[in-house]
Amino acid sequence: MTTSAAARGRRAETGLSADEARRLALHAQALLGAPDRRAGARGVLRRLGAVQLDTISVLARSHELVPYARLGAIGRDAVEQAYWAPRAAGAAPHGFEYWSHAACILPVEEWPLFAFRRRAFVARGRRWHVLEDAERSCAAVRDRLKADGPLTAAELGGAKNGGEWYDWSETKIAVEWLLDTGEVVCTERRGWKRVYELAERAIPDALFHDDLDDAACIRQLVAQAGAAMGVATRADLADYHRLKGEQVDAVIGDTGLVPVDVAGWGKPAWADPQALAGLSALKGRRHRTTLLSPFDSLIWDRPRTERMFGFTHRLEAYVPRQKRVHGYFAMPLLTGGRLAGRVDPAREGSTLVARQVSLDGPAAVAPMARALREAAEWVGCDAVRIERCDDRELATALTRAVG
Repeated sequence: MTTSAAARGRRAETGLSADEARRLALHAQALLGAPDRRAGARGVLRRLGAVQLDTISVLARSHELVPYARLGAIGRDAVEQAYWAPRAAGAAPHGFEYWSHAACILPVEEWPLFAFRRRAFVARGRRWHVLEDAERSCAAVRDRLKADGPLTAAELGGAKNGGEWYDWSETKIAVEWLLDTGEVVCTERRGWKRVYELAERAIPDALFHDDLDDAACIRQLVAQAGAAMGVATRADLADYHRLKGEQVDAVIGDTGLVPVDVAGWGKPAWADPQALAGLSALKGRRHRTTLLSPFDSLIWDRPRTERMFGFTHRLEAYVPRQKRVHGYFAMPLLTGGRLAGRVDPAREGSTLVARQVSLDGPAAVAPMARALREAAEWVGCDAVRIERCDDRELATALTRAVG
């Protein structure tokens, strides 16, 4: 096993217990302490720096579940308005969609930081598809958006050729290429379809530039990831915005992150200095009890989740039904700063159905019942039904608790 250059040159300034590291992470992710309701979903987006998008919708789509987990029963329309372009004509967007940890909503202030990725696409010359006539197709998209934008791919002329989902039309390939390289931006989803606009019109003038060199972009993204996680290893920092380990090594010394040792981690780590300064004040803060999307940034990195919470989690939506252990869209239960179980939820009319529940023990029954009732109310259900639980006695107790 090789040791990164960043790790070889570091001297830990402090040591943290596993509990302290967990508190730092939960607070950084806005899951410990009183929620900032005044800042709302917009504040959650800016604090996390990236909210992952996904097509799966069970209780709600993942990007809605993320602020819900932190703020409680926030209106779903309020979430969309906090993320995307305001309704007022000509108003600047709050966020935009781009490639970060995956396809993510990002605060509009981060537009300059992804110049390095836009340049990388230009240098590569393609993503998945090759345009038959790149100059003509891209020019047609530019002209149409200039005249009639913002538009979906269908409104531009069609997204598919009629085959599989990835059988894109020339128009779809062109507009996605312009999005990759920064000429076009997605600042809204309409019916889950990307709405494209010329970036020069959508991004505020002060932010619409690629002036930062690659090192400056990456340095700021690593610093942002460190602040969003509270404490992190090199691999954690790289994974947050899908950077390379060598890129983290090259800038870590200039990010302001503080080298620390975390008991039981076995790997060098870095902490956000502001988080460290406020560590002692976190004792006694209120922990959020909630269900987490599998794509929540607290747990989207599976090795980090296992290291921090001793909790192994796998999204089974793409696993054949007969091989699933915990269900299609199992949502971990966060309570008391721990991951204490999971549930695979569904909706049947006005009933929230817990298709499969796993609990760590009797102490997790009341928190799971509370989380299920709160989630049911949020999505407009007036009843909760427990369908299966991996422990018969706990199933009986949970059924009684949600009743």
